[in-house]
Amino acid sequence: MKNRFLSVPVVALLLILAAGSRILNAELHLWNFAPIAALGLFSGAVLQDKRYAFLLPLGAQFLADLYFQLFTSTPGFYGISQLFVYGAMALVTLFGMTMGKPNAAKVGGYALASSGIFFLVSNLGTYFTGIWGTGFAGLSKTFVMAIPFYQNTLIGDLVFSALFFGVYALVQQGRTARVSAA
Repeated sequence: MKNRFLSVPVVALLLILAAGSRILNAELHLWNFAPIAALGLFSGAVLQDKRYAFLLPLGAQFLADLYFQLFTSTPGFYGISQLFVYGAMALVTLFGMTMGKPNAAKVGGYALASSGIFFLVSNLGTYFTGIWGTGFAGLSKTFVMAIPFYQNTLIGDLVFSALFFGVYALVQQGRTARVSAA
């Protein structure tokens, strides 16, 4: 995978598809089964222009949040914990930048670790809202209450990471075959 560049139209398409998928999955009550973190991991690992690497997941998250705020009864903008969600996405993207040349084992391991990063950081934000109490008891309850959501996060990160990196690998193979044939 020598060519680690994606065109601006492809980046825009990925952003729209990721935001749309997050919205659709929320409407289907598949909470946290979304491609946003996988997109951050992918863009951090693959995109040469790191501005786009951060723009993709954060932009997709923002577009979906804006949709929720304007067109549904689900609040799109909901306070301090949301900053932790965006921070977690940025951390996953930054983490993706350390991947080097992607392969199946790396992508799987990074996807698992990304799910963990998102779970820890986003739920730390939830803890700071005080909804489940304060102190160690509140922190423990926050993380315990989040476990059902973690299952969808983990599955979504694995599925969408495999999809993004798999399609990218196939496209790269097709480019290499076309160049070799020419």
